[in-house]
Amino acid sequence: MRYVPALILDAVLVLVFAVIGRASHQEDPGGFLLTAWPFLVALLLGHLVAALLPARPRRPWSLAWGAVAWAVTVVGGLLLRVVSGDTAQIAFIIVATLVLAVFLLGWRALAAFLRRRAGREEVAPADGSVHVDPAPGEDPVADAAAPSDLDDDRAR
Repeated sequence: MRYVPALILDAVLVLVFAVIGRASHQEDPGGFLLTAWPFLVALLLGHLVAALLPARPRRPWSLAWGAVAWAVTVVGGLLLRVVSGDTAQIAFIIVATLVLAVFLLGWRALAAFLRRRAGREEVAPADGSVHVDPAPGEDPVADAAAPSDLDDDRAR
């Protein structure tokens, strides 16, 4: 079940890709399913491939999972489009590749960034102070007790 939210979000983004593409060519946006279906089928296959890879990425929201889903979606979607009698001009191939990369990888990159950021905030002290670990071989207790060079200068 943990795969379902990522698959749904990816499917919605593929549908958005199709609607935007049709609208940008002054085609009826209502026919977006005609544009989207090959990519939706390929997207399902992409998620299945990502789930079944031997050294598979474990989380559907990871960038690795997204990269597999994106590659299969683009290649499979374009192949299904051509096999079904539609065209795949070079400009369409480039746009589909780039837009689907931004859509399918972009939200995963943002999620990874926010998870890392949240993890750092949980570790940070509430008072905003910063703790710096001593370098290997340094003894912070001994260093605190020893007079510093600054103390020597003041004594003179």
